[in-house]
Amino acid sequence: MSFSSENQIQTQKENPNPNISSLLKKRVPRWSDIWVKHTKSKPLNQIVAAATAMQMQLQSLSPSHKSHNNTLIPNFSIIDQTLLLSDEMLLKILSKLPDSQRNSNSLVCKRWLNLQGRLVRKIRILDWNFLLSGRLIHRFPNLNHVDLVPGSLILTKSSNILTSNNVLCMNVDSACSPNWFLCEDNMLPVEVIDNGLSALASGCPNLRRVQVIGASEMGLLSVAEECPTLQELELQSCSDNVLRGIAACVNLQILKLVGNVDGFYGSVVSDIGLTILAQGCKRLVKLELCGCEGSFDGIKAIGKCCQMLEELTLCDHRMDDGWMAAVSYCENLKTLRLMSCKKIDLNPGLEEYLGSCPALERLHLQKCQLRDKKSVSALFSVCRNAKEIIIQDCWGFDNGMFNFANVCRRVKLLYIEGCSLLTTEGLESVIHSWKDLQSLRVVSCKNIKDSEISPALATLFTSLKELKWRPDTKSLLQSSLVGISIGKKGGKFFKKT
Repeated sequence: MSFSSENQIQTQKENPNPNISSLLKKRVPRWSDIWVKHTKSKPLNQIVAAATAMQMQLQSLSPSHKSHNNTLIPNFSIIDQTLLLSDEMLLKILSKLPDSQRNSNSLVCKRWLNLQGRLVRKIRILDWNFLLSGRLIHRFPNLNHVDLVPGSLILTKSSNILTSNNVLCMNVDSACSPNWFLCEDNMLPVEVIDNGLSALASGCPNLRRVQVIGASEMGLLSVAEECPTLQELELQSCSDNVLRGIAACVNLQILKLVGNVDGFYGSVVSDIGLTILAQGCKRLVKLELCGCEGSFDGIKAIGKCCQMLEELTLCDHRMDDGWMAAVSYCENLKTLRLMSCKKIDLNPGLEEYLGSCPALERLHLQKCQLRDKKSVSALFSVCRNAKEIIIQDCWGFDNGMFNFANVCRRVKLLYIEGCSLLTTEGLESVIHSWKDLQSLRVVSCKNIKDSEISPALATLFTSLKELKWRPDTKSLLQSSLVGISIGKKGGKFFKKT
């Protein structure tokens, strides 16, 4: 050896490798050493402070402390800043974000998932077990609008046949039932639907709107007892007995009853059910009757008891003759709407017994058959105080039918669409008698021609505040295609080469 000193020899005996000795002196302290050293005589808060200081020392000693990807030591400087916010403050921030970001926000963490669920107010139930298991209430505790109709139907997933109606749509199997009531054969049992309503009412007492099909009186009673703030209800496949449960909803303001729907289900709502409804729901503001039966007595009971009723809609009604005379008992009625009605009232009675609605402002007819002169004449007589008349896609509405509207002297707005039998002469003969007319909209009425506009009618157009004149959409399309070589005959796009 090149070194002969005794001290050097002694050092070599103790540390055979001097390079290893130098590395041991500079060895980075371990967490176990720090923990054992500081846990012998210091309390817990001092231990945490010491651990934090040692962490900073380790980061300074580590050669790769600037690159977080190259070290196994966690960097506590990167902290979720939202943890400093309370749930209430974070809810206010999340509520300001658009609904399109709702799904992405719920994927951030479990806390955001729970908070985002508390912001959801409206939901459609597709799986009934999701409601019965309690997961719906736990996931969305603040719901106020729930649509239970899709989850109440047992849909055939393997079927590609989709049938729809103005009320609902569903997939059906190719082997249809002999009675042709698709929903009745594919609907959950009444007991199961009632259990779901009871679970929903107990978990969401702040419900304001519910849509349900096939429920019984007991299921609706549970909703009426647990949800005093319920204001809007849509009940499909309804019958007279079920309306006893609806009568317990004393604060109900908007109600839609669906009785019989051809091809889906058949249930009966008669004067008995309408009377029960009128005596229980006296705060109704809007009432829609779809496929419901009844007569003069049922409509009269609604008009007498529901003094706050402002809007009445009849869709595909099955009312007995003479029901229209009872509309005059609705003293505060402002809107009367008839939709998809095959008839109006074939025997309305004498005109002196019809009466009229003093507060009526709007008459809306859509997709109705207006072929009976007595019905149309009685309808305009009852609605003689209307200020707005809207007629859309009604069959049989010609000049003679429109002439009955002369009795309406307060009309300010007229909207006619899809009435192909009405001509320019028939339109002019009526609107000239309306001195208060301010708005006129004529769309898709092929027998109303621009060339037939008289000077008197043109002068009337200049005095209107609003004019939408598109009676012949075909001519409008042709004029818009001028100069672009579309719609012409010939082989301009298919030439032989």
